[in-house]
Amino acid sequence: MAFFGHPEPDPVRKGQESVWDYPRPAILEKTDRHIVIRHHGVTIADTRAAYRTLETSHPPTYYLPPRDVATQHLAPNPRRSLCEWKGQARYWDVVIEDERLEAACWSYQEPTASFVPIAGFFAFYPEPFDECLVDGEQVIPQPGGFYGGWITSREAGPFKGIPGSRFW
Repeated sequence: MAFFGHPEPDPVRKGQESVWDYPRPAILEKTDRHIVIRHHGVTIADTRAAYRTLETSHPPTYYLPPRDVATQHLAPNPRRSLCEWKGQARYWDVVIEDERLEAACWSYQEPTASFVPIAGFFAFYPEPFDECLVDGEQVIPQPGGFYGGWITSREAGPFKGIPGSRFW
């Protein structure tokens, strides 16, 4: 049964957290989870110093410090977007040899006050990469193609982005 037009949350198993218990508006949380991104054998990022954003119905999105990102593989992309919580995002292509993953990464240079700790940090869509890992577990991209959440066995949904979730 739905509540206020939202779906019924999935059951939460031991070791999981429900995305329906995440707050709205979104919040920022420091995490020491081991985040690794690889593509064609190249490590794009490897950190235990990330932040994650938590918002009702969304799996976490991870923001990685520039010192732990192979920024030589990033090229500016003209795309911009506006988040009601974080401000204006700018996008980056990821370039490995002759492959260009367009707008596969984004950052906030001047985020809103609540998100200042992630100024200049990088977030990545998991979809185009060979490996996006959280503590060694391959993530599943948030459905829908617009949002950049990372789904692992630690999150219970359903997740924003599936068909019919436009007004959640």
